[in-house]
Amino acid sequence: MTIADVREKCKGLLARIPRDVLIIAILLLTSSASFALGYQAGREERQGSGTAPSVLSPTSEVGAPTWSVGVVASKNGTKYYLPDCAGADRISDANKVWFATAAAAVSAGYAPATNCEGL
Repeated sequence: MTIADVREKCKGLLARIPRDVLIIAILLLTSSASFALGYQAGREERQGSGTAPSVLSPTSEVGAPTWSVGVVASKNGTKYYLPDCAGADRISDANKVWFATAAAAVSAGYAPATNCEGL
């Protein structure tokens, strides 16, 4: 069997399938594949490296931390916040102290902020 014979067989098979069914099948397959790839990427991101230091400092040029988990406190305060809480926004970048976990912040002498949901 030559390549030309295989090509003719494929054309014959595709000619028997209605065009609408073929388009719907292609759309379903591509959307399923993209969902699976996105799901897998999210799982890998959540797993992370597994180890994080207890006290972190921002390393990006803009001043925002390069990690996605942790809590922030002020050098001059006694409370710690989640990074998306309003209290964290009021802390100047020069005074921010980053912790990998809430437990690390507690062990450093900070208490959870009462106005920050999720702590």
